[in-house]
Amino acid sequence: MRQFVQSRPTVRTLVRGLALTAVVAVAACASTPPPPPPPPGGSGAVLMDWRGVITAADRDRYQRRDAAWTLALQQAGRQRGSGDLNSLGDLIDPRAGRADVAPPPGNYRCRTVKLGSQGGEDGLGYVVYGWFACRIEQTSRGLKFTKLTGSQRPSGLLFPENDRHMLLLGSMALAQEPAANSYGRNPDRDMVAVLERIGEARWRLVLPWPQYESNLDLIELVPASGG
Repeated sequence: MRQFVQSRPTVRTLVRGLALTAVVAVAACASTPPPPPPPPGGSGAVLMDWRGVITAADRDRYQRRDAAWTLALQQAGRQRGSGDLNSLGDLIDPRAGRADVAPPPGNYRCRTVKLGSQGGEDGLGYVVYGWFACRIEQTSRGLKFTKLTGSQRPSGLLFPENDRHMLLLGSMALAQEPAANSYGRNPDRDMVAVLERIGEARWRLVLPWPQYESNLDLIELVPASGG
C-alpha cells in the first residue's frame, strides 16, 4: 500500500499531461479519413505497409491509443495494484519515445505491465509481471517479435512507420497452445501495438485496448545477457 501512495503523484502528472493530447487526437481521428492503402506492385520480399493489413477493429484501437493511456493511468493512480509502479520510470511515460526505434535482432528479456482494468473500479489498477524470454528476428517479411515463455505469448511482424514508431500486428497464444497463428486469422487473438525506444537499450510495445483484463498493456524489452 505504501508503494501505491508514493506512485500517485507521478501517475497523476502523466495523466494531466496526456489529457489534452488525447482530446486533440480523438477529434483528429473523428475528422480525418483513414490513410490510403499502399501502392500495388510489391515484390513479396518487401514488407507491406501496415495500412493494407490492419483490420478495422485494430485500426480503431490504434487510433484511440491516447485515450487508452489516459484511462489506464487514471485507474493505475487510484486503484490498488500488484508490483512496484514506482520503479518503471519512462516505461509508463506516454511521451518517452526516442529516435532510432528499430531494435537489433537477438534475444531479449521482456516483462509485461498491465495498466487499468476492464472490470472497472473493482479490478486491479496495475499489475507488474516478472521477466520472460523474447526474441526479435529478421525474416524475409521484416522484423518479427515473439514472446517465447509465459502464459500469454504474443507474436507478430514489426512494420516501419517513422524514426520513432514501428507498428506490430500479431496474434496471441495462451497457456499450452502452439505459437500464435498469423495476424487476421482469429479476431479474438489479433493485436496491434506500437514499438518505441525509451532508452539506450530499452524498448516498449504499447498495446491499446487489449482483448483481455487491462486497458493498456506495455511490454518492456531489454537485450538478454549474451543475446
